[in-house]
Formats: sequence, structure tokens, C-alpha cells
Amino acid sequence: MKKHVVRIVGGDYRKTPITVIDAPDLRPTPDRVRETLFNWLRHFWADDFTHKRVLDLFAGTGALGFEAASHGVAHVQMAETNPAAVAALRALRTRLKADCVRIHAGDALTVLDRSSAPFDLILLDPPFGQAWLDRLWPRLPAVLHPDSLVYVESEAAFIPPEDFQVLRQSRAGQVHFQLLRFAALQKKVNN
Repeated sequence: MKKHVVRIVGGDYRKTPITVIDAPDLRPTPDRVRETLFNWLRHFWADDFTHKRVLDLFAGTGALGFEAASHGVAHVQMAETNPAAVAALRALRTRLKADCVRIHAGDALTVLDRSSAPFDLILLDPPFGQAWLDRLWPRLPAVLHPDSLVYVESEAAFIPPEDFQVLRQSRAGQVHFQLLRFAALQKKVNN
């Protein structure tokens, strides 16, 4: 049986193959979608990834997080619960000598609850049909600063909470994807 492989599409690790392990709910972001996302990021970040901190909460194959590392971000924190996927992520990090990548073997909510420094970009590609986004939205503001970006893949179109502005959105097959900006809206207090 032939193994499924995706490739890093840009940056220092361009064309590096990533073997997709056989695991339930694992849907690597297609090359074309990652290319679109990083074109969007180049635009909004004026092609400067140098000091950016990225959080990949459902790392899976690591395609999104390693793509960010390949583009030169300062730090990538990945979270993944599947032990085989964690082992594959660590092996790829070692092979690439990607010292800016940290891998947490655990759940996205735990990582959010334990993070203190803000991130410039959060990557959300959770398993579909499990209402992950509803559980994540309330926790995200604590790890974002105004103008941080959030990338979301979902099984259906959705309207984000009011503190998030849609910058770009598209669809590839059954996957809807959006790039959002955290606006940190101040709520008026009646005196």
C-alpha cells in the first residue's frame, strides 16, 4: 500500500515530504490551501515572518506548523494528542533541524490554558463534527494580542465571534477556510 504524502510548499523546507500517518480524523491541509494561506500571510505581514509566534493547536501531520517554520517564524508551538502523530512530528523536527518548533503531546485546551505569551497566528484545523470551535473561541483572546491572526478550517461556513474580523475566506472541496484578525473590541460599560 502506497503511503499518502504531502509536501511543504514554500520557504527553507520547500518540497520536504511529510508522510501522513493512518489515524482517525487526520486531514492534512492540502498543498494548494497551504499555499493560499501563506500568500495571505505574506500580504498581511508584509512578507516578514521573522519575529512571529505561531500556535498550531491540532498539528496532525504538522503540515501547517512546519510550513510556518519553513517561512522563518521565530517560534512554532504544536499540540497533538495522537501518540503516533507526535512521534512523527518529533522525527520530522529532528530531520529538519527545526529548532524553533516545540511539540506538546496533549490536548489543545490544555495548551491554551497553560500559555501565557501571546501568539501572532493561531492555526485551527480541528477534527470535524466535534464542536471544537465552540470550545476554543472563549479561550483564544487570552493568548492573542490585538491584530493577531487566526486561521480556521471547518466543515461548514461559519460566522466568527464579534471580536474577530474575517480578512479572507475560501473553500476547497468540502473544507471551508478563513483567515481572521483578532480585533479585541472594547465593550461599552453603561454607567
